[in-house]
Amino acid sequence: MKKQIFFILLTLTWNTIVFAQETTVKGKRILIYTKTGEGYVHANIAASVNAIQEICDKEQIRYDVSDNPETMTKENLEKYDALFFANASNKVFETQTQRDAFQAYCRSGKGFGGIHAANTVERDWPWFVQLIGGKFVRHPKYQAFDVLVVDPNHPSTQPLPKRWTVEDECYLSDQLNPDIHILMVADLNTLEDDKLNEYPGNTFYQSFPLVWCHQFEGGRQWFSALGHDPEFYKDPVFRAHIRGGILWLLGVE
Repeated sequence: MKKQIFFILLTLTWNTIVFAQETTVKGKRILIYTKTGEGYVHANIAASVNAIQEICDKEQIRYDVSDNPETMTKENLEKYDALFFANASNKVFETQTQRDAFQAYCRSGKGFGGIHAANTVERDWPWFVQLIGGKFVRHPKYQAFDVLVVDPNHPSTQPLPKRWTVEDECYLSDQLNPDIHILMVADLNTLEDDKLNEYPGNTFYQSFPLVWCHQFEGGRQWFSALGHDPEFYKDPVFRAHIRGGILWLLGVE
């Protein structure tokens, strides 16, 4: 009898959690932004957008996709519950008015996220570097290396193994915002690179932050440096990682 009561309570608890999550994100709307300014254009943009669209479809999250800076107006951004930079890079704004609208949006209590190339955006704008959490410096050659989960309780890390071997570019960043909450790190012992002693050296001993989140000036921010290879976006574990980041931006804890 006790066992039956336990399973009934467990089922009710799970249904409550699922229902709360569905009611939290269903019908919410995000802008998937892919603008690439002058410079290197990543070949993974279409794959990252497709993965995010399929995640949103499954979660019943509405979305728009754009690479047009003219979407960055106060009136237009008010439609969205989160903005997500899907491998946007370099200069992604054309006017100060667009920057101001984006900044006001991020301060309004809503979510801003990005993946991989997103921390190469607007590297001469100190405020954006603080928002995204750090500024891309360089990466070792594309290779397999290990990623370690630091906080297993975040929605973007819960589906992942504690140690996860990925084949990717290991982004090394500087000007890291001390306010970021680090979720995952690269195990530098598993990387081949003859410049590791130059940077990051022993900055973080034998690891380096790759995924983080924070509350910044009233809004939510999440960033993952993973995702260079277009094929990686088909990986169900990586998709679960992205899904968790999007859900957190929309308020799911």
